[in-house]
Amino acid sequence: MQKLIKNREIKEDTWIVVSELGATDTLDLAGDVDVIVPLDYWLANQDSLTSRAGKSAVWLNSHELPASIAAHLPQLELVAVNFPAFADGRGYSIARELRVNLGYEGEIRAIGAVLRDQLFYLARCGFDAFAMREDQDLEGSLEAFNTFTDAYQVSADRPTPLFRRRAG
Repeated sequence: MQKLIKNREIKEDTWIVVSELGATDTLDLAGDVDVIVPLDYWLANQDSLTSRAGKSAVWLNSHELPASIAAHLPQLELVAVNFPAFADGRGYSIARELRVNLGYEGEIRAIGAVLRDQLFYLARCGFDAFAMREDQDLEGSLEAFNTFTDAYQVSADRPTPLFRRRAG
């Protein structure tokens, strides 16, 4: 079973990321397997996905908008954001939109090309789970959360700026 970083701890990953599905493909996963499916598939098959024994979640690619699932967020335990490449930073904005503007309180998971160097910043934007790229050391990656002791700016994980925290 794969492992991931969730809430700054290494944990077993019970979810399966199902890719390469078109809207007309059918998902045949018996039992109580928890799956993360692409947005287009999830939108086209919500009824069958929610009636399965296992849990279902959606993943957004970096060009897809969180608003497309805004009405369904209360039913989603997990939303994954796919990073197709290290240099593609659009996923940061997606997480912030989900967490701050849409008020999503469930798990936001980074998947794809997720590297140690990104973890501190991803957490600041609202991610709380990280399926690291296979070549990344999970134990060593935990240190990334302590890269900086504080930050000046507001963020999803700290909505009050430093100057107000010091004055308060």
